[in-house]
Amino acid sequence: MLLKPFTRSSLLAVAAGLGIGWSSVMQPLHAATDVALVSGAFRRSIPVKEFEHLAETGEAIGLLGNLLELSGQDPQEVSQMLNQSLELPLVLTSRLINTRIGEAILRRASRIIYPIYTPEPEVSVPAIRAGVISGLQSEEGLTAVSFLKGYPNAVMAVNLPALFGVIEKAESIAGLVQFFSDSPLDGLKDAQP
Repeated sequence: MLLKPFTRSSLLAVAAGLGIGWSSVMQPLHAATDVALVSGAFRRSIPVKEFEHLAETGEAIGLLGNLLELSGQDPQEVSQMLNQSLELPLVLTSRLINTRIGEAILRRASRIIYPIYTPEPEVSVPAIRAGVISGLQSEEGLTAVSFLKGYPNAVMAVNLPALFGVIEKAESIAGLVQFFSDSPLDGLKDAQP
């Protein structure tokens, strides 16, 4: 059986395929460039670069600086929060977020953060998963900034009413735990008639 010599079009096709394959390997991973704060029809985008600058320098600039000033937040405290690293084992975390419980947690989180134009869980859950895994692989570990750098969508939306609802529930749960940990029934035992 004789092999046919390569034709010019087949060589061109192979070269184009290798070129496309090589360029896709060499392209950087898409990451979030903006964080959009969403509340109904209201939407304001804050560049991720402003979060990075705040995390690196402790100085708030641009719209993020204006929001922190308006809300009375100390930029140094927010900077510390942005730099707070979660040291989690990569393989164990990856396995956990791919279980049914992990999926349920990510679905709940996807009601708060999601790609701006596709809030469906089928898109937002894998995006959150990718941000967590990419953040864990970074040198500084999983931080808010490393999560944003690993989030595979240009604009990550934050649903403010959903976020505030979770914060309110967390505060009420913390209050409930505090109430029961202070043992309010102990005072009733001593007051026997």
